[in-house]
Amino acid sequence: MKWQGMTSAEIAAVDRKTPVVLGIAAIEQHGPHLPVNTDAVIGQHFLEAVDARLGPDVLILPPVQVCCSEHHMDFVGTLTVRHETLIAYVGDILDSVAAHGFRTMMLFNSHGGNQAIGQVILERFGARHPDCRIALLTWWRAAGPELAAITESGFGGVGHACEFETSLIMLAQPDAVRRDRIPRRSKVPTFEWAQFDMLVGARGSLYRGMKEQSGGTGVVGDPSFASAEKGERITATVVDTTAAIIRSLRQ
Repeated sequence: MKWQGMTSAEIAAVDRKTPVVLGIAAIEQHGPHLPVNTDAVIGQHFLEAVDARLGPDVLILPPVQVCCSEHHMDFVGTLTVRHETLIAYVGDILDSVAAHGFRTMMLFNSHGGNQAIGQVILERFGARHPDCRIALLTWWRAAGPELAAITESGFGGVGHACEFETSLIMLAQPDAVRRDRIPRRSKVPTFEWAQFDMLVGARGSLYRGMKEQSGGTGVVGDPSFASAEKGERITATVVDTTAAIIRSLRQ
């Protein structure tokens, strides 16, 4: 069920045990071959499939597309808001949902830069609403072990505008991919303890903007391994995992 397509009376009739999901994404550069709404398209792609799978057992809010992308601002086209702004804006949306009697909520994240601030939003909301349950799900973390069996590019091959994200746009919006501009592997190494990708975390955190991480390409990873068929496998894996987690929250 999609919140924005329902009438007030229809939302009022929804079982208040139904999990309410808010997508948070980004509008930012994605290299020479993908559009700036890549993260938003991917998040919506997954949630459309989850909605089709779960039907009346999930209620999906309009997504928040412009989030925290300061580390991409060296690249034209990136839009960003301050962390404080996102905390306030998303918090107000969640407060509205709680005011209407819903008690189970999930933030569904499709942008790496939202992970830390998403955790802050979760903890602030949870502390202020002890009668509510709130979860945060980042798609590649939720399905990490299963996704590791899909990637062919090795460590560092999945990061940003990479094998995974390019495969998903090839599936969701094939005409949006500038196929003649797909680069090969792009990733600038750093200290061993700070190396990471989508599927393997680092020992510690080190700030590097996307220009530094990518060597100016805007790409971290290897999109040359991407395919629409791989996008289908990624989608099936993420939707299976997300649907199972939402069902568990309803229980």
